[in-house]
This record gives sequence, structure tokens and C-alpha cells, in this order.
Amino acid sequence: MYHRIVKKIVLQNFERLSQGDYESMLKGISPSITHTFSGQHTLGGTRHSVPAMRQWFARLFRLFPGLNFEIRSVAVSGWPWMTTIAVEWTDRATPADGSSYVNEGIHLIKMRWGKVVYLRAYLDTAVLIATCDGLAAYGISEALAAPIED
Repeated sequence: MYHRIVKKIVLQNFERLSQGDYESMLKGISPSITHTFSGQHTLGGTRHSVPAMRQWFARLFRLFPGLNFEIRSVAVSGWPWMTTIAVEWTDRATPADGSSYVNEGIHLIKMRWGKVVYLRAYLDTAVLIATCDGLAAYGISEALAAPIED
């Protein structure tokens, strides 16, 4: 029963993200978060606070408006004191330069007592970097900005 509840919450959070509502998701983040996004690019790096994650999500949605997640599978293990979640997804967006963006990946999430303490995204960073390079060529300098880290 616990695993089904967690899966439902995860699916709801990704649905909210697909609507651009990252603030709802941030309510479930622990103040002692570790959020890592793979790769050496404007969205890469590691954050350790909710304010830094808020800045990161704001940048993500500026660069990739209309970002939409299609969830392929969700696996949940563990119990409330240490829950591990793997979410396999495909995401799509139409960046400001009009190009098509499609990527695939996995989020590995760890929760303690209902709060996310660890979130790591694994995805095809070559696709992301190529899109950011295209956005920069289009004149969006933030696409090549230094990562938001704290």
C-alpha cells in the first residue's frame, strides 16, 4: 500500500512539472536536499538547498518552455524512513528557437519520512547540450550560463 501511495505522489508531481508548476514539487523537498543533474552545461551540477533548486527550475522552464514528461515506469522500494524511487521518462519541449527537443532518462529519488533528500537525473546530455548550443546561437545567452550550484 505504501509503495502505491508513493507512486501516485510521484506521478502527480511529474504531471505538475509538465504544467510548469515546480513550486508544488518543491514543497516535498527536504532542506538537506542533494539535487544533481548530470553533465557539464547550464543545467548541470549539484544543489543543496530549496532556493537553489527553485532558481534551477526557473531556468529549466525559461530554456525549455512547455516541458512535458511522459512517464514510462516508476519503481518504489523501501519504507518511509528510507524510500528509493526510480522514474523512467521521456521529455519533450519546444525551445525558444523553435527546435524540437526530446530526451530520455531516469530520475533516482530518495525520500525520508515523506521528504525528498536526494534527486539525481540521468539523461542524454549530448542532446541537452546541442539544444543549449542552438539556443545560444539563437541569442539566448542563459543557455550557456554557469550552472546554478550551492
